[in-house]
Amino acid sequence: MIYRFGPFELDTEKVELRSGGAVCALEPQVFALLALLVDNRERLVSKDEIIEKVWDGRVVSEAAVASRIKSARRALGDDGKTQQFIKTIHRQGFRFVADARVTRAGAADPGEGAPAAPLPATPSRPTIAVLPFRSIGSLGAYAPISDALPHELIIELSRLRWLFVTARGSSFRLRGLDTDIGEIGRLLDVRYCLSGTVEIAGSSLAVAVKLVDTRDSGVVWADRFAGSVDEVHRIRENICSQILAALEIQIPLHEAALARLTVTENLDAWSSYHLALQHMYRFNGSDNAAAAALFHQSVNRDPNFARAHAGLSFVHFQKAFMGQSEDPAAEIGLARQFAQRGLELDPIDPFVNFTMGRTFWLEGDLESSLAWLERATSISPNYAQGIYARAWTESLAGRGVEGRRHVELAMRLSPLDPLYYAMLATRAFAHMVMGEDTEAAAWAERAARSPGAHVLIALIAVAAHSLVRDEDRAQAWAANVRTRKPGLTRSDFFRAFPMMSEGTAARVSKALARLGF
Repeated sequence: MIYRFGPFELDTEKVELRSGGAVCALEPQVFALLALLVDNRERLVSKDEIIEKVWDGRVVSEAAVASRIKSARRALGDDGKTQQFIKTIHRQGFRFVADARVTRAGAADPGEGAPAAPLPATPSRPTIAVLPFRSIGSLGAYAPISDALPHELIIELSRLRWLFVTARGSSFRLRGLDTDIGEIGRLLDVRYCLSGTVEIAGSSLAVAVKLVDTRDSGVVWADRFAGSVDEVHRIRENICSQILAALEIQIPLHEAALARLTVTENLDAWSSYHLALQHMYRFNGSDNAAAAALFHQSVNRDPNFARAHAGLSFVHFQKAFMGQSEDPAAEIGLARQFAQRGLELDPIDPFVNFTMGRTFWLEGDLESSLAWLERATSISPNYAQGIYARAWTESLAGRGVEGRRHVELAMRLSPLDPLYYAMLATRAFAHMVMGEDTEAAAWAERAARSPGAHVLIALIAVAAHSLVRDEDRAQAWAANVRTRKPGLTRSDFFRAFPMMSEGTAARVSKALARLGF
């Protein structure tokens, strides 16, 4: 970094202080002290911290610290009386008080009329910086929240294998700078920037966050969270979870929207992958075929892209699950093969583990499926689709209480998920397993009416309404199923949803039989 203040430039890469382009002679310890103060200009730096950082914690006298401060001031044309650059806080420490701008080493200073540094070449993997949140007013004892929340987000986002996250040490250096988002993108070489504010009014705590594309400063997503300051720890956990879940959806959606502006033949592996996702979640034959073609294109462009192999596993799973193939066993085999390849390339990617878990589902091996899905959610505890798939598998295995708890979490984490209709259906099925048929019918109705719900979701609504003897709704959904996919049977239902509970399976089978399935 190069810090510019007054007539000076402090170049941390070349270890130089320059004035008017000329290098100012500085002893190494004096430069280190000045860099420490400038880098932390938003706060007081104590004498103990100076000794720890500049002298590596060795025992030195206060006179030695005072001597280096005096030398730094002399180099800047400052002194202990005017304190234009370095201010002494009596008995506490020192603070750098001059206005400073920061640019990356080698970039021209836009403030001097030179052109801004060009944007770096766009990487195939999205990159994000999480900045320290800005405090609005006085936060008192809760002031650490402004740093603690973004710090926790950096740690959790780093678990997402598809996202490159700038370390705290870099992003927090931009604290308090009056720098536009485009310049931050250039400084940190990131595509996205997450910033936020923290405010306390009376007993209420409010946190507002904003995700911005640094290339055009466009807001991709924003939200506001609020609660009682007395429950700060619970609120903090909920805020982190909801932000993580939102970013897992919003960044891929934005990437896909950008990819649509590019000629398909020229898409890189990452863009092809994200375009494929938009087709994959629609659960119909034509879109699934389009997703498969794009995933293949992604793999051809980057054979080591684990998530593209996982995407191919998903489309072959879908062909077997939705009855889009005359040889479902072969589709399951291909789904397993692509998931295995993804695991070889990246064994700790949650999506890859998710797809491996799904390959055991249609074979009725729910215990193996659960083991992989539990692994996916342990790798990424806020992975909403993994949590939903785990809930669905638990419900199929007859563990309705666990299934309901996990699907409630998935729905809370990702209320705009493209598979939200499936989460509603999972909630319905969990109630069905627990013998709560009235609740099951209500949730199944919501699921079947939701945008994107495929025909098997409608068949769940048939079963749920039949169980409570609501003949009108059951008949209406039965007609819907037969219009969309004539010939669908109970066998198709149980092939897609293998149930370990014989009692539940018998009840559902009888309910579907009453409607002619």
